[in-house]
Amino acid sequence: MRTRWSAEVTSNNVLPEYPRPQLVRDRWLNLNGLWQYTTSEEGDSGGEILVPFPIEAALSGVQKILNNQRLVYRRTFTIPQDWAGQRILLHFGAVDWEAKVRVNDTDLGSHRGGYDPFSFDITPALRSEGPQELVVEVWDPTDSLPQPRGKQVVKPHGIWYTPTTGIWQTVWLEPVPAAYITGLKIDTDIDSGLLKLQIRLNDGPADAYTLKTEVIEDGQVIATHSSKPQETAEIAINNPRLWSPESPFLYDLRVTLLNGDTAVDQVTSYFGMRKIAIASGEDGIPRLYLNNQPRFQYGLLDQGFWPDGLYTAPTDEALRYDIEMTQAFGFNVIRKHVKVEPECWYYWADRMGVLVWQDMPSGDAYVKPGEGEITRTAESAAQFELELKRMIDALYNHPSIVMWVVFNEGWGQYDTVRMTEWTKNYDPTRLVNGASGWNDFGQGDVMDIHVYPGPDAPNQETERASVLGEFGGLGLPLQGHTWVDENNWGYVAYDNQEALLRAYRDLITQLRQLIETRGLAAAIYTQTTDVEIEVNGLLTYDRAVIKMPVEQVREINSVLYR
Repeated sequence: MRTRWSAEVTSNNVLPEYPRPQLVRDRWLNLNGLWQYTTSEEGDSGGEILVPFPIEAALSGVQKILNNQRLVYRRTFTIPQDWAGQRILLHFGAVDWEAKVRVNDTDLGSHRGGYDPFSFDITPALRSEGPQELVVEVWDPTDSLPQPRGKQVVKPHGIWYTPTTGIWQTVWLEPVPAAYITGLKIDTDIDSGLLKLQIRLNDGPADAYTLKTEVIEDGQVIATHSSKPQETAEIAINNPRLWSPESPFLYDLRVTLLNGDTAVDQVTSYFGMRKIAIASGEDGIPRLYLNNQPRFQYGLLDQGFWPDGLYTAPTDEALRYDIEMTQAFGFNVIRKHVKVEPECWYYWADRMGVLVWQDMPSGDAYVKPGEGEITRTAESAAQFELELKRMIDALYNHPSIVMWVVFNEGWGQYDTVRMTEWTKNYDPTRLVNGASGWNDFGQGDVMDIHVYPGPDAPNQETERASVLGEFGGLGLPLQGHTWVDENNWGYVAYDNQEALLRAYRDLITQLRQLIETRGLAAAIYTQTTDVEIEVNGLLTYDRAVIKMPVEQVREINSVLYR
């Protein structure tokens, strides 16, 4: 099965977009394209693979499921001549799951974690001229070890899908000076009209430098601030324009590292002025507030799988399309379900104005409703907590993200109280959903239940908002647009689009009543697209058919916001 965007993918045109919109430099080199690969499977001589599509995906050109085997990538590259005298950084958007990296037979190090970006300074390993060889050795145990993996399993079935092994996001090179900006941490305070900015540098002689920050609105510099490294810059934003789904305004940032009057390094970024909180109105019912106003949040469960690319969307246009359709249907939220997307996805969420609930990918053992928690090994817990921290760090600056979801439905759920409190303390600027569905421990900002088809609402509490983290799942398989010809699956099955629309309208009528009578603050409908044998989507898996008329669904959904 292919999407319409597959035809645009060639070995010379693979996700050519700049992969890091929150920290942009002018010069970079994309390493996506054809690489050589081999596996440790006996008798496998390897061949060519199209990076960054995982080896299991059709677009990789291989389409092979590995079962605990090693995967080795190789390619050569040449450093542009005008990069002479610079440090050279090698960046990986994400590699699932363990990656060992070598350049010209020099081991650079390893990384474990399938969802976060990582980098190496490859300068010492480079030859003085000519081709440079890059080797990436990958091992991905998928569901044979308890690392975070979301819905990936070696033997797909039901709601568990084809795995992603290896490089699945853009690989790229970047030249930087000896002292350079490594990252920004952006916080905004709409009540006091402040931008709070922490600027991180590499391990250069920081005392010799100053940092100049410029805030840009509609192309004009509206504020300038000078600071020293390690200081938090506080910049007043007069009459701030607030970010919201109706008006997703983004300010631009330009940060320059100066040695005296000489510009050493410069990056550009952006930010949105917005606030998310739990508050109660005159009726005393806790609700979700955006920019100090109550906001019913209604969204789609979005799993981010593609029939041709699996974890990797075929093009940036395809990546954007699912967000466009979500908004066209009249939803204002996307719950990104047990998967982390490439940063360009969050850029589009920021730019287009959709709220995001971001799940931490699950892993380890599962418990059923009412069964409490699992006990993790120290190694399993340490890896989960490391990857949770990295996810928050990597996505921190995106104004679209308004909630972290730590655990889903008892999947790898452990130490819920501690993990929820840790997440809330680590990022106090966002809401935290400690356990979406099933086993609640009274922590976090919301009480979240799952009901299929539903809807229903949790009992009202005095501090936490009541949300319906999953409901719906109305299934409709459409011949010619399913992953398999038979035995497709939905929570509730329908055989025509008219019946599906009637059932959906009835669900939303009931949902409106729950807002009025039970104080429901948010709901997430399952789901954006079909995924493999699961046919609960508003769109087919190949994105070729929209199952219900967009304008009618939008009109139905509009009653929820009145």
